[in-house]
Amino acid sequence: MKVVFLISFLRLLLRFLFGFLQHGIKCKPKSRFQKLWPYQPRSLYEHWTRSLSIEIGWIDDFNKIIAQYVKHYQQLPMFYQHSQGVRGISLSSDCTKIAVSFANHSIGILDIKLRNTEFILKGHSSYVSCIQFSPDCAVIASSSFDRSVRLWNAHKGEELRKLIGHTDRVQSVQFSSDGNTIVSGSLDATIRLWGAASGKEIKKIHLFSVVLNVQFSPNGQSVVCSMGNGVIRIKDIALGNEKDLKGHSSAVVASYFSSDGRYIVSCSSDATIRIWDVTLGKIISTLQGHSTNVVDVKFLPGDQTIVSCSYDKTIRVWNITTGKETQLLQGHSDWVTGIDVSPDGQVIVSCCEDGMIQMWG
Repeated sequence: MKVVFLISFLRLLLRFLFGFLQHGIKCKPKSRFQKLWPYQPRSLYEHWTRSLSIEIGWIDDFNKIIAQYVKHYQQLPMFYQHSQGVRGISLSSDCTKIAVSFANHSIGILDIKLRNTEFILKGHSSYVSCIQFSPDCAVIASSSFDRSVRLWNAHKGEELRKLIGHTDRVQSVQFSSDGNTIVSGSLDATIRLWGAASGKEIKKIHLFSVVLNVQFSPNGQSVVCSMGNGVIRIKDIALGNEKDLKGHSSAVVASYFSSDGRYIVSCSSDATIRIWDVTLGKIISTLQGHSTNVVDVKFLPGDQTIVSCSYDKTIRVWNITTGKETQLLQGHSDWVTGIDVSPDGQVIVSCCEDGMIQMWG
């Protein structure tokens, strides 16, 4: 009897799923980004519960998995155009602001709702290599070829602190998940930890190659360092233990932990993306499709999908399980220099050397 019931239920499930994938189920927009794209995967299980009168409960987890496969990004109307190249981009976690670094060494804070420039931050004397919002969206951290890291008030557009210590270009900066610590990486072959509130250097760690990108693990206990010699180093901050991941044939431009810290995704100037098992220290998958340098990559919520951008002027979406490209996003006319993703994964923001800031949803 149980087997018959299960088979019947699965048939109904597949029928509704097939109908959704073919036509979509239109739902009332619930957020700013949902208004841009009214066909939402969440409608799938809402439709099931109305039709089958079953509890949502356990379907939530299944819905998260389904969402990774049914999401299809479209180019939205151009968000912003600057007269100079845009070199980096960061989306605030509350999805109200976008921070971008311009080729003229300034930083722009853009209001998403009003679609205008809220502040222009000036202080760096050279290329701004990286920018990031703090978890509470109150502070922006920036790194620069002028060898400094700077902290800015995101609400007032004022410089808060200047962090000095690196002896060469600073390539990357990131907040810890609690916002209390900042890590920076530099061409001086060091990473440095700083107190976000005090601006004082906490720790300096020497590496054996230039550091192009550095990111915290989700628990803040480790960092992953992307290096110019093609090696990725995972460093335990407290214990000092380290592990090297080798496989890229050229400089590793960026590396990021998955949300559970079990995997790392990396991109390189060798035009590949690689997925790594942190515990085993081995490559799980190599993704190929970009024709030249891959300069940024991000996990989407659920860690089953990633998005990447490249100097080949494209953005690509990938299924990690299959290792296949699922979508090619074209619309930029020059190098795509950076991407970021909204916390719900519904919107991608991208920037380009042609000065365009684009949204995809």
